[in-house]
Amino acid sequence: MGIINAGEFIETVHIKGAQVSLVSSGDGTEVIYHKLQPGTDWAITPEEGWTAFEYLYIISGHLRIQTETEHLELKKGDSFYENPVKKHYLFHAIELTEFIYVSSQPVFHHFSFVSKEMMELTISIEEKDGYTSDHCNRIKQISMLIGKALELDSRHLLRLNMASFLHDLGKVKVPLQILQKPGKLTAEEWEIMKLHPIYGKEILADTGITLLIEAGEIVAQHHERFDGKGYPNGLSGDQISIEAAIIAVADSYDAMTTDRVYRKAMPKEKALEEINNYKGIMYHPLIVDTFISLIDSIQ
Repeated sequence: MGIINAGEFIETVHIKGAQVSLVSSGDGTEVIYHKLQPGTDWAITPEEGWTAFEYLYIISGHLRIQTETEHLELKKGDSFYENPVKKHYLFHAIELTEFIYVSSQPVFHHFSFVSKEMMELTISIEEKDGYTSDHCNRIKQISMLIGKALELDSRHLLRLNMASFLHDLGKVKVPLQILQKPGKLTAEEWEIMKLHPIYGKEILADTGITLLIEAGEIVAQHHERFDGKGYPNGLSGDQISIEAAIIAVADSYDAMTTDRVYRKAMPKEKALEEINNYKGIMYHPLIVDTFISLIDSIQ
């Protein structure tokens, strides 16, 4: 299947569910091969000062494209271009899909490597915090199910996709003796732990990539509570972004139903009961109702 051989790649990056390979580059133009596993999302977004011509050609498979206003389908032999990109486009692989992506401005190192570095850093810190390497991906999958059920537009879904995976990135700045402490944290230690959403926002802001900067704003809010008693800023209700409110539910459910060093996983039914009991207190009511309606689709 496909028309590109591995030996023809200059460099390759593997990100969860995706292979991204630089085929050729010159005079600022890059030709990049993508292979997306079924269910994987990919995106192109507007960027300040970005003037590139961008072109996609589908080698095999099936992509569904969502924008703020429409849904499109791309299959083998179809193509797509923008000059420059003015909308947020979310591409979802319906099946194993290969495509060639051409950009008249270099993007491979700037976005692919930075995104990979952020994701690997997040996975490493979650493992140190007692989670498995799949924790970040589970949060993303649950969050995206909820976001799509709520019919969020492509821009919100793109931000949700990145922020849900990277939500605990800021824990990299929390001392390990606090992160891995088996007992209860002291008041002073807890104040340090509560800074990790802000640390995550700062790390993503430092990338200079618009999508990651926007994701950082969501990361900063994922421990806020609907009743205003969360952290770090005590936001409440609709002051909390819809994406952060979704991640709060997804993260809580996965934490409850995952074995940790200090406790066994809670049964699925008990976790649902717990989340429902805190509807309108910790969690946004609409998101709780939507999540519960989707539970049969969640492993």
